[in-house]
Amino acid sequence: MTHDLTILAITAVSVGFFHTLFGPDHYLPFIMMARARRWTLPKTGWITFLCGLGHIGSSVVLGLVGIVLGIAVHHLVAIESFRGNIAAWLLIAFGMVYFVWGLRRAIRNKPHEHMHLHEDASEHNHSHVHTHEHVHVHEATNAPNITPWVLFTIFVFGPCEPLIPLVVYPAARSNWVGMVLVTGAFGAVTILTMLSLVLLSTFGISFLPLGKVERYTHAIAGAAITLCGAAIVFLGL
Repeated sequence: MTHDLTILAITAVSVGFFHTLFGPDHYLPFIMMARARRWTLPKTGWITFLCGLGHIGSSVVLGLVGIVLGIAVHHLVAIESFRGNIAAWLLIAFGMVYFVWGLRRAIRNKPHEHMHLHEDASEHNHSHVHTHEHVHVHEATNAPNITPWVLFTIFVFGPCEPLIPLVVYPAARSNWVGMVLVTGAFGAVTILTMLSLVLLSTFGISFLPLGKVERYTHAIAGAAITLCGAAIVFLGL
């Protein structure tokens, strides 16, 4: 390994780690959805891994196409920036729709009491909810299956802007081994960081007693995802 390639690999590892750590969109949606949907840790990890793979893979494909067509790096970065805006707005849209759905579900699931009178003139109250009795079929079955695919689609649109220059540099010198090494290092660190943050946070949150807030977890998840997308659009995170 040459000195330049060593420096490039170390840079890829560093950039991959900090790019993920300081980008809440890389882990917050999975943490919130895992809590709201009560995904198991293996399912959460698998969904996070696939979304991370799609996230990185789309940028690699764009970089390779740019190299073949001779597109300048700054043009590729501009395309990535445009894709990033699309992904952020998709995240906002998904979060808002999910927030409304979750709030509607929480209101419908509000516990209420009924009084029962017995023949001996005694009475008692009991509280219950109507979630399982009145939730429509498509809410109870289809939504959990659609959610991972929605996240995957958004993450495929979501770009890895720092990856483009790292890929183009060795490829421009026909160093394909170096390109694979840099891409692999960046991708592995990014996905491992995502998995670590998501799984550790999901495991920790599972011990929090939410009490009455429990029925609002879907709405809270939608609000958090909306804010996450808004932070990307308006704060440039």
